[in-house]
Amino acid sequence: MRFAVRVEVRSLEGIADPEGQTIERALPALGFRGVEAVHMGKLFRFVLEADSESAARATADQMCSRLLANPVIEQADVWVEPLGADASDEPAVGRSA
Repeated sequence: MRFAVRVEVRSLEGIADPEGQTIERALPALGFRGVEAVHMGKLFRFVLEADSESAARATADQMCSRLLANPVIEQADVWVEPLGADASDEPAVGRSA
């Protein structure tokens, strides 16, 4: 089976986010008011072949802990969605499972 996987990686609470702070300070100068708590992160989207949704999630979790995220300073959220036989290779935004 094929699964669309989305992994969102962001800094843990309490870890400095200088990129997010810089963006937050720059937005008012561009005319965007009322924006706060901006955080910079990473988004990974890919298609994964696995026997089941739980196996796909386990593989994605292993990918996060070994390569995609630094668990000391980052949190990774994983969404997995089955792809139908007629679905394209483009992963959907997905739903949290």
